[in-house]
Amino acid sequence: MSASQTSSSDIPADVPTLLVKIFGKDRPGITAGLFDTLAAYSVDVVDIEQVVTRGRMVLCALVTEPPPGLEGDLRATVHSWAESMKMQAEIISGLGDNRPRGLGRSLVTVLGHPLTAEATAAIAARITQTGGNIDRIFRLAKYPVTAVEFAVSGVETEPLRTALVTDAARLGIDVAVVAAGLYRRAQRLVVMDVDSTLIQDEVIELFAAHAGCEDKVAEVTAAAMRGELDFEQSLHARVALLEGLDASVVDKVRSEVRLTPGARTLIRTLKRLGYQVGVVSGGFTQVTDDLKERLGLDFAHANTLEIVDGRLTGKVTGEIVDRAGKARLLRRFAAEAGVPLSQTVAIGDGANDLDMLNAAGLGVAFNAKPVVREAAHAAVNFPFLDTVLYLLGVTREEVEAADILDIV
Repeated sequence: MSASQTSSSDIPADVPTLLVKIFGKDRPGITAGLFDTLAAYSVDVVDIEQVVTRGRMVLCALVTEPPPGLEGDLRATVHSWAESMKMQAEIISGLGDNRPRGLGRSLVTVLGHPLTAEATAAIAARITQTGGNIDRIFRLAKYPVTAVEFAVSGVETEPLRTALVTDAARLGIDVAVVAAGLYRRAQRLVVMDVDSTLIQDEVIELFAAHAGCEDKVAEVTAAAMRGELDFEQSLHARVALLEGLDASVVDKVRSEVRLTPGARTLIRTLKRLGYQVGVVSGGFTQVTDDLKERLGLDFAHANTLEIVDGRLTGKVTGEIVDRAGKARLLRRFAAEAGVPLSQTVAIGDGANDLDMLNAAGLGVAFNAKPVVREAAHAAVNFPFLDTVLYLLGVTREEVEAADILDIV
């Protein structure tokens, strides 16, 4: 069987092939022109890769060898055509298809502001040191941060993540490592913490400001941080300080809540992709219910401030949403959405988010405490919530294109 008769979907390792590389200034018609030229020699296409960077194109085509006696003519014709297009050509003989990728495939997303050459070199070197091979690099975004994605094979995801995350803080970048595969595109539920994640504020502090007890609330919070109180104890202690506050303050607090930059973009894009989105909070339904309506969220659950005769009683009603409660709610939302936990994403910043982050298929620490960053699958330390989209493989161009179509 001649090379031209071999199925390009299953090229034996000993079948001669040619790698045709074209590079130069990009312009319309280059790709079509190359394959029109190759078509005259009855070759089959085995693989194609094309990249354009700042107007410069690199086009690689792996094709089967032409019929006997025609290779020299093919080479001359391709070089002549490339010259006529003010391009350069290189043709390399070889055997078979690309070598198989190694077992263990991961996607490494690197975020930098800026992304320095030093950091990029360190990440690439560390991938090599772990036994991994970089198969492809692709830019996801150029602002508000630079985000690039490395497709890596030859090393399992967990040891690769451990190695890269260790270097990230020193290099001043964020690195997220997830297993490659269909599951990444299948994640269909995202659940977020609210205070200091979806919003920039701590809701209890907004209420305390109206009650004139910010300092006392801060003291209780500090005691909880020192481990002197657990979350439920600190919640009851802080809410008790709000006793007697007029219920009209709820509307004032709602108006004071500031969304985190990129929050609307994140939610709008996720909804366009078919994701379901929810929030869980140790804060209060008086705020989360409003956020659910304003942002079009699918799920929302939080603690509820008790109000009697138009005033806050200083108590909360119903089941307390604490660290374990957030993980429990993630599971409940997933069940209601019909989504396996392995296809969920959780985002949070505090220790009370850890169980939820660990339970999700992808747990993202957003501007989080060190203990949370170390435990999460991925960390984002930039103040833009929509950077989480890059961890899901969504590019900035895709986000902007969808926004334009929506306007039109």
